[in-house]
Amino acid sequence: MSVGLLWLGFTLLGALHTQARSSSSRLLRAPPLSKIPLQPNFQADQFQGKWYTVGVAGNAIKKEEQDPLKMYSSNYELKEDGSYNVTSILLKDDLCDYWIRTFVPSSQPGQFTLGNIKSYRGIRSYTVRVVNTDYNQFAIVYFKKVQRKKTYFKITLYGRTKELTPEVRENFINFAKSLGLTDDHIVFTVPTDRCIDDQ
Repeated sequence: MSVGLLWLGFTLLGALHTQARSSSSRLLRAPPLSKIPLQPNFQADQFQGKWYTVGVAGNAIKKEEQDPLKMYSSNYELKEDGSYNVTSILLKDDLCDYWIRTFVPSSQPGQFTLGNIKSYRGIRSYTVRVVNTDYNQFAIVYFKKVQRKKTYFKITLYGRTKELTPEVRENFINFAKSLGLTDDHIVFTVPTDRCIDDQ
């Protein structure tokens, strides 16, 4: 299984077999949440809808080991209790894969935890934080997962469309590097029309 698929599994389910990665690889330490910005006055209703994953950066990504990562989409459906049902679709082995999970709001608007976390083997905690968004074009979202004795963190660049401006992409790169990630930890996805427009 490729590192790209392993990372994608983390993104979509928050709990695929990242232990398949070499145990000898050292992970960059995750920054404390206090260093991760939170979108001011987060508007949950405006954030809902379809987002395309344009870029990802994280401490378990190594660009030189990565196959080209195909773009995937995630649809955030706001529920009455303020949580999101999140359905992600990706093209995997020539089939459309659907991954569904729930993000439950925390005491801070724009921050969430993984619902029904006990059903994800080995996951001790899972945090989602909306760092920055204009709701209409882009969003930068931080994910942190503690699984067994390892802590993984990832930043996702979402777009309402499959292409984003160079300025937005550069802001994403600068934010990733501010957390200690390097160019080798940052990957932009390859757009596709298959599966991801089915929602």
